[in-house]
Amino acid sequence: MKKIMRYVIFYAALCVITVPAFILGGCERAAGGTPTLLWWTIGTAQPGFAADLRIISDYIEEKIGIRVDIKQAGWGDSDRRFNTMINAGEYFDILFVDGGNYARFTAMGAFADLTELLPETAPQLWDYIPDVLWEGVKVKGRIYSVPTYKDSSRTGYYFWDHRYVEKYGIDLNRSGWAYLDETFRRIKAGENNQRFHPLQLTRGSDTFIFDDYDGLSALLDPIGVRRDDPQRRVVNTLEQPDIMEAYRYFHSWYRDGIINPDANMVDEAPAGLPFFMAQAWPSVAFSYAVSNGVDQYDPVRFSGPFYSTGSIQGSMNAVSANSKYKREALLFLQLVNTDVKLRDMLHMGIEGKHFEYVWDGIAVRRLRTDWPLINYQQGTYFIETPLDSVPIGYWDEVRRQNETAAPSLMLGFMLDAEPVMHELVNCRSVYERYKIDLFTGAIDPDVHIPEIIAELKVNGFDRVMAEAQRQINEYFK
Repeated sequence: MKKIMRYVIFYAALCVITVPAFILGGCERAAGGTPTLLWWTIGTAQPGFAADLRIISDYIEEKIGIRVDIKQAGWGDSDRRFNTMINAGEYFDILFVDGGNYARFTAMGAFADLTELLPETAPQLWDYIPDVLWEGVKVKGRIYSVPTYKDSSRTGYYFWDHRYVEKYGIDLNRSGWAYLDETFRRIKAGENNQRFHPLQLTRGSDTFIFDDYDGLSALLDPIGVRRDDPQRRVVNTLEQPDIMEAYRYFHSWYRDGIINPDANMVDEAPAGLPFFMAQAWPSVAFSYAVSNGVDQYDPVRFSGPFYSTGSIQGSMNAVSANSKYKREALLFLQLVNTDVKLRDMLHMGIEGKHFEYVWDGIAVRRLRTDWPLINYQQGTYFIETPLDSVPIGYWDEVRRQNETAAPSLMLGFMLDAEPVMHELVNCRSVYERYKIDLFTGAIDPDVHIPEIIAELKVNGFDRVMAEAQRQINEYFK
């Protein structure tokens, strides 16, 4: 009955909003006029965006009496920009965050505690996003952000160019490093071209080597707990047989020309890849084929789906602890996640200028490609009107993967780095010197991993592990 009454009150409020002076979910308009939320995201600004943003703000104001001003930090500058904002106490209302800065900024007191405010102020948002996602964004049992409900579980796929599948008889029912090794070598020999590399990597490639380990939000690959370990034992992942096996395969592939020799130096892969790995779902193979100029990619699931704190924290929006409009910010994020028209505008741009509805409104068609806002930073994918260029049921596959995902036994735990911050920073510095060369196969793991472990230990790695175990034992007791 309480839940029903909550919705009655909420919808009644929405129905009577005709001017911004109304009270919205317990939030009154500021004395100076319509509340305008300052939302910082990441991206590249485009000319004319201010006029487009006014159209979006007009719509939001019509719906809930709030306007929004969206700012973008550049891709290469966002870490510095957001750090400066937080350290200087610069005003904002909403900030896009991910696992790379969420725990740190929360510990600095930058974000509002939304635990009680969310269900009271934004009941539709609270009920729409699954409980497992709310659990995944908790810090010490409290909620400081709104997770983006999208491909929030992690599922690893191979994508094989269908030409090579047919040419070399690749078995799409098989996966694993050993089968990849056998297949890559067969393709490399068959192509008989020194410049052809079956596995084309970059400095930022996702290789899924640590997928079986929860990284504890420590931002340090060598520390982790196996997702399925009921004892939740903290281990040095570099000492684990499965990790060493993976690194040995990658080094052999690099040495034998299966991996491109500049993998540890390039940031962008060429089009037309014969094979790659990605967090994905089957139908996205169509989009990958179009963007790569390939006729067809064949998807093979090899990992997941599973939920981890890391997978859930890939995209979140936090409300500033200093915001004058905390309730309005939640109402806005609720609208982003429940209103199809607003969701389409944030994703695609302005109807008639950037996109048009086709097929009686069941799909959208891009009219241009210069819309600057980035979809994964905004809100749920599952209410978006799908593009006319993707297969029917595109997002349904993602939702089904989420619904069948197994949660990590470490879900919800985030390492409080403060007691070992000095050691953790030094260990990260050590590992970063080797990381790219390791996962691209450019260095021999049997030679260099013992060196890495020794350096980590000198810099306090054992203390970091002991502190992580202490916190885990306390959290899950």
